[in-house]
Amino acid sequence: MGFAAALSAQDPSTELNTLLSEHTRGMLQLSAEVRQRFEDRTGMVFGRDRDLSADYFRLRIGATFKPLKWLKVSALMQDTRAAAYGAPPPGNVKDPVDLQEGYVELFAPNQKGLGFNFGRQMINYGDTRIIGSPQWAYTARTWDTARLYHVSKHLKAEVLMISPVQTRGTEFNRPVLGDRLWGTYNTVKDVFGKTLFDVYVLRHDQNRIGGFTGTGRLGINAFGSRWAIPLPKNFRLTLEGIAQNGKVGALPHRAGAWVGLVGYKTTLFGKPLDLANEYKYASGTDPNSGRSSTFDQFYPAAHDKLGHVDLIGWRNVHNVRSLNTLSLKKRWQMILMYNNTWLANSRDAVYSTAGRALFRSADGSAGRHVGQELDLYTNYQAMGFTIATGVGRFFPGEFVRRLVPGAHSMLLYISTSYGF
Repeated sequence: MGFAAALSAQDPSTELNTLLSEHTRGMLQLSAEVRQRFEDRTGMVFGRDRDLSADYFRLRIGATFKPLKWLKVSALMQDTRAAAYGAPPPGNVKDPVDLQEGYVELFAPNQKGLGFNFGRQMINYGDTRIIGSPQWAYTARTWDTARLYHVSKHLKAEVLMISPVQTRGTEFNRPVLGDRLWGTYNTVKDVFGKTLFDVYVLRHDQNRIGGFTGTGRLGINAFGSRWAIPLPKNFRLTLEGIAQNGKVGALPHRAGAWVGLVGYKTTLFGKPLDLANEYKYASGTDPNSGRSSTFDQFYPAAHDKLGHVDLIGWRNVHNVRSLNTLSLKKRWQMILMYNNTWLANSRDAVYSTAGRALFRSADGSAGRHVGQELDLYTNYQAMGFTIATGVGRFFPGEFVRRLVPGAHSMLLYISTSYGF
């Protein structure tokens, strides 16, 4: 059988699930993923950490069982390794056999009406800017959740309480119950034409056991809305704004963030081309103000949000991003991305994608310009297989050059995966 014929044949995993569905009356389905990614990173943490080359591996095997029209039980095992890491790998890259998902969902048979989800699950909301399970990550964040929702023609209204699960190496992973998000997240669609918008009110609570390192505890309220608006002539607009109040230890907290994206679909040499230009902002803190003003980004799926190299988080930043995607074939894409980033407050720190403060200029004399990044990457998919490769280079601005002389950061990778 030739290569083209092989690609047109039915995926064996699809055949397996078809047979399972026939023999179990649609009650049982299996899933699996095998992923490998070799990375070469130089200038880790803006050059403050050692260069690192390693081969990362992830295996997932899962099953979903629907014994009744209104009941679903799902479980997913995950095993992650880091070959040639050169040091004992931390929990975010090596987590031997553990439970990645295990939940029960009760729902109306027609998928409309009341539903309830309880257990461990990877979840994503909106553009995953504040709550997400990043699949680029080696272990991928998962959550212990309790969510009650109601679905109608135009509205999904949801009440949730979730806690991130902490990887513990050879021990069984457990949630950090002292670190939790709770509130309501609601999505409205097809009311104003094809416009979709989310409205949410969330509370982030964190005590010392949950990871808060200051005096007292953290309690932040977030009031947000996201709008995805199709425009005439292949244009589109996405807007999201979040206001926060509450307390960070003994300090009152007042912060905010917003993002605006304008996209346009066209063609280049007869191939589909998607152009997206975005501006995002997140507030920072002046240490002399007597309050906390650094935006709490919660737990996003942060990959690609401020660069492919994943150096910078959505805190104390102004960021301009251009993302251009050329579809060479139906399942083959080439992406060129550019980012330029400044500090929102020159006296506050630059933050990592995990939201951790990296370094700062206490008097603000190091300037605001963090730097620029240029990324080029591609991926091709066929019959459940994906191959991807890319390169990214960060060019330090005045702020980084002054505080970390000689800083340079670069990512080179190639990955393969198969999943169904």
